[in-house]
Amino acid sequence: MTTPPDFVHLHVHSQYSILDGQASIQKLVDKAMRDGQPGIALTDHGNMFGIKEFYNYVKKVKGKYKAQAAEAEARLAALVDGSQAPADPAEIARCRAELADLKRKAAFKPIIGSEVYVARRRMQDKEGKPDQSGYHLILLAKNLKGYHNLIKIVSKAWTEGFYMRPRTDRVELEKYHEGLICCSACLAGEVPRAITADDMQKAEEAILWHKKLFGDDYYLELQLHKATVERANHEAYPMQLKVNEHLRRLAAKHGVRLVCTNDVHFVDEDNAEAHDRLICLSTGKDLDDPKRMLYSKQEWLKTREEMAAIFGDVPEAMATTVEICEQVETYSIDHSPIMPTFEIPAEFGTEEGYRQRFSEKDLFDEFTQDENGNVVLSEEEARKKIEKLGGYDKLYRIKLEADYLRKLTMDGARKRYGEQLTDEQQERLNFELHIMKTMGFPGYFLIVQDFIRAAREELDVSVGPGRGSAAGSAVAYCLGITQIDPIAYDLLFERFLNPDRISLPDIDVDFDDDGRGRVLNWVTQKYGKEKVAHIITYGTMATKMAIKDVARVQKLLLAESDRLCKLVPDKIPDKKLNLPNAIEYVPELKAAAESDNPVLRDTMRYAQMLEGNVRGTGVHACGTIICRDDITDWVPVSTADDKETGQKMLVTQYEGSVIEDTGLIKMDFLGLKTLSIIKDAVENIRLTTGRKIDIDDFSIIDDPATYKLFCEGRTVGTFQFESPGMQKYLRELQPSTFEDLIAMNALYRPGPMDYIPDFIARKHGRSPIVYDIPVMEKYLKDTYGVTVYQEQVMLLSRLLANFTRGESDTLRKAMGKKLKDKLDALKPKFIKGGQANGHDPKVLEKIWGDWEKFASYAFNKSHATCYSWVAFQTAYLKANYPSEYMAAVLSRNLTNVEQLTIYMNECKRMGINVLGPDINESMLQFSANKQGDVRFGLAAIKGVGEAAVESIIAERTKNGRFKDIYDFIERVDYSLVNRKCLENIAYAGGYDSISGFSRCKFFGVDQRDNNGVTYIEQLMRYGQRYQSEKNNAQQSLFGGDTGTTDITPPVIPACAEWSQLEKLNKEREVIGLYLSAHPLDDYKVIIRNMCKTQVGDLDHLDELKGKEIAVAGMVVAVQNLTTKTGKPWGKFKLEDYNGTHEFALFGKDYENFRKYLFSDYFLFIRGRVQPRPYNDQELEFRITSMMQLSELQEAVKEVHVQLAVEEITRDLIARMGRSVKEAKGNTLLRLNVYDRQAQVSLNLFSKSYKVSLTQELVSFFEDNDIKYTVI
Repeated sequence: MTTPPDFVHLHVHSQYSILDGQASIQKLVDKAMRDGQPGIALTDHGNMFGIKEFYNYVKKVKGKYKAQAAEAEARLAALVDGSQAPADPAEIARCRAELADLKRKAAFKPIIGSEVYVARRRMQDKEGKPDQSGYHLILLAKNLKGYHNLIKIVSKAWTEGFYMRPRTDRVELEKYHEGLICCSACLAGEVPRAITADDMQKAEEAILWHKKLFGDDYYLELQLHKATVERANHEAYPMQLKVNEHLRRLAAKHGVRLVCTNDVHFVDEDNAEAHDRLICLSTGKDLDDPKRMLYSKQEWLKTREEMAAIFGDVPEAMATTVEICEQVETYSIDHSPIMPTFEIPAEFGTEEGYRQRFSEKDLFDEFTQDENGNVVLSEEEARKKIEKLGGYDKLYRIKLEADYLRKLTMDGARKRYGEQLTDEQQERLNFELHIMKTMGFPGYFLIVQDFIRAAREELDVSVGPGRGSAAGSAVAYCLGITQIDPIAYDLLFERFLNPDRISLPDIDVDFDDDGRGRVLNWVTQKYGKEKVAHIITYGTMATKMAIKDVARVQKLLLAESDRLCKLVPDKIPDKKLNLPNAIEYVPELKAAAESDNPVLRDTMRYAQMLEGNVRGTGVHACGTIICRDDITDWVPVSTADDKETGQKMLVTQYEGSVIEDTGLIKMDFLGLKTLSIIKDAVENIRLTTGRKIDIDDFSIIDDPATYKLFCEGRTVGTFQFESPGMQKYLRELQPSTFEDLIAMNALYRPGPMDYIPDFIARKHGRSPIVYDIPVMEKYLKDTYGVTVYQEQVMLLSRLLANFTRGESDTLRKAMGKKLKDKLDALKPKFIKGGQANGHDPKVLEKIWGDWEKFASYAFNKSHATCYSWVAFQTAYLKANYPSEYMAAVLSRNLTNVEQLTIYMNECKRMGINVLGPDINESMLQFSANKQGDVRFGLAAIKGVGEAAVESIIAERTKNGRFKDIYDFIERVDYSLVNRKCLENIAYAGGYDSISGFSRCKFFGVDQRDNNGVTYIEQLMRYGQRYQSEKNNAQQSLFGGDTGTTDITPPVIPACAEWSQLEKLNKEREVIGLYLSAHPLDDYKVIIRNMCKTQVGDLDHLDELKGKEIAVAGMVVAVQNLTTKTGKPWGKFKLEDYNGTHEFALFGKDYENFRKYLFSDYFLFIRGRVQPRPYNDQELEFRITSMMQLSELQEAVKEVHVQLAVEEITRDLIARMGRSVKEAKGNTLLRLNVYDRQAQVSLNLFSKSYKVSLTQELVSFFEDNDIKYTVI
């Protein structure tokens, strides 16, 4: 068998040629290696999105093969020298062949490139269709210089040349051509385009221009894609034949070498149809569209043999691809950390001054000794450390930054701890500062403290107390980066920066939602917009998305597509959730994949191929890069739209998990809604009480009211402690210290949650607190002997077995990630160290075993402490300033009706009235009033903008409250408040307090005249005329009289009243929920007594399995539909006080119950929660009966009222008599009067009056705390 010639693919598109390429980088590399190809290029369209993944994967695979080659070489040497006997005579030959194969794979080259778009004119020209596209051109980086130049070309194509696509131009190519190899590309290249158009002069001009620029690094590219299936592009092949013929002639004429390529877009031939569907997705076409874009379906990563079969007549073109690969140098695109430059005041010191003050010997000693001046490194280790930090030239800068960091730290320490530091505090700060310095990171901390300082002092932005392991740093605490004293709470620095493991610090900072953007803008302005960028994210086709996308292209019925998606489980036991595993796990999905229906079967087949494909790009929610230099000096950038400003922002083309490898410093700027709530609450308190409270004052940590709130589990609306499960445990725990709250925060998560009952039992003495070794009490006392935190494991390993700081962090990481090799290496050291300290080895074995079991659950105490402090702040505000706090909570949940409803119910439970919008009292958002009520904000009304609200509030503040509707209309600013705004305030009830008439009047037309103009329109015309006349009078020669006395205000119209439901629906339209009342209020008693389940509970059927239940609500949406077989079915949505649920009815159920499927029907539904008929793994709520609530209300036979004799007064009897008389109906009223002390009761019933359960009667019972039941 003839060995195929060597070949390297130089024109390859991965899935990062978004919605065009369908090839995974790993599969491309694996196939090329398997085929014996010496390398592969990656040339995605106009970008370098996949380059870092490509580089990393090749590096990883080569590392594996290098290790295997070393083993094979050792084995071969042993076989050759006779120290190991061969198994058979052929083993040495096999070993040599294996070694050769491994060495070949270990030498595999990743060739970094891009297929760029070259603008027809300049890339700044953006005038219509000719400028929207561009010629294709392949650029490959020959060396590191070429890589950096490719970055510049690709980045500027995005930042300056983007016009439908990222475009470069000849000027840019001239500027950045060094180190690049250039190929003429596909039929869309400049030379092939000219040849196709028979413009040979232009073709030759282009060849000569590129040859002059790139010299021998310019190649003409041959491609040949002969379609072999009917539904494919057959037009390209004859064009390629023509182009290739001319290219071969022109190559010979101008001395340009030829290469052959395949325009790779997918990995294997059988991926062609999946790729075809991807193209349909990207172009928005259906599969059967006769005019849609087609590929030849030859664009797979062909083997050497397949390429030789196509280009056997031009062997030199294949050989040249290998030569190009050999020319490409091996270089690294990774870099040590590139720390941004922090500007240090010149009066403190300069690098030049430091060079004069300190010798290299001074720096050597300072950076290689410990914080106490002890020599801890060998000469060789010390020399390597200096080199790793960048040499002496870099050390001068690091020392200057470190000294300035020390100054700021010690200034802060005196504010935090007082003028005289304890030995522990001084030693801790010295140690941390030394580690930061000798790891080369002082500049990082200077930058972070600077933007946090600016946020607080200059930008009025709330900053969180810290998050993650950064809270373990005392330096960070003294700098104001964090707000929790790590020494007081046993938080460890090495959990943040391990001196034994050089890794970049990672400080994530929380800002209030409104202020995060201001901080980012400040950072951008300070360091330069070319040095600050966001981080790209890649959205991939998830399982359900892949099914939906392919189904749409295949024209599979939407109902069938939805059915398939609903069959995909949320998780698969012990397996990764993907479509192949789901097909094996769910019989219905397997049946679909094996269906006789080709559309259904193909949907499942190609969805599996497209699953995981990159579908689009996004922007990391919080990750931000700050660079010392222009970011494009190091990594490529693209652009994205800033959702807040609408402007373009820089985005790195490498995603967050790999960006730091390149040396760029990533910082996370997070927006935390809770900080906004706290800030709003503090402002509400200032407005209602005049007090400006300092919520960051740690002295509130002992507040009794706050602990009472936690003990009673009244934590709805607080941070991280509001779930029902947490409330239950809080009531059981009865927390009495901040440490209790930290522990609960750490324990309340899957896994460690199992330890909560024991933790609670130990606190209350029901279980003994036992320490395996008495000295362990030092670190386990606060958690009642339970190991809750990773920091406890670290501290105990030092205490018991003399682990170093670095070793204790290594142990923490190994236990958390269950790294068996590291644990096996550390265990003997622990046992030996513990024995040396006099501890029993059996007890040490037990401790180690306990740690191994629990340590993977143990939580980061630094993070738990910080977030428990935020939780405490919210609880403090709720306990001490309830209405101000709940107003802030409601304001920040305005767009989430479900959450808003929960918090409004919590207000009700707290005795806080949530009042509707009011023109005389409402502020912009929810606010608290002097009476302790919460008032809806005017800006919460749809269609009422902030500017309009601010103008209304400004007028009210300046000239007093509005006396009546006419006063308001006369004073409002019509340049900011339009008709829609006025109408929506009326719908929301905003004028109720000043109008004296019902809301419907505003929209009524007076029946006494026929002008057809609504009252609100008349009011607006009146107000505008009033203001115009007043303004004219003030500008008149004599001034004086206002000139408005003769303008008659419009008369309130005589018109039909709205029904209660109509009024409430209009209120809901503009507010988003029912506020002044609820349509279900007439049936409140029925619902409360007959329905133990809310409709929202039907979203969680597991807890209701096997139960007969009843729900009630109002129908808010109905759809009457037909199946694909023509059978009728229907959907309807039912809403109660707290949520909604959608029901589907089929077959007999639909026939029986369709008479109830009308909007605004009030229904009572009974049913059973049971397994689905065809899938017993899933539950359904099967409806068994349905009736209108009005029918049920009429069916109520008796109302039983209970009255304690001591609560009966003449006034109560009189008011109750009036309420009963007004609620005439057919229900028997029974009265039970009881005496608790005498333990006697008297049963009575009303002979004269029967009642109806009207809203007014129910309200009377509830307002007077009268207990009642219905039968």
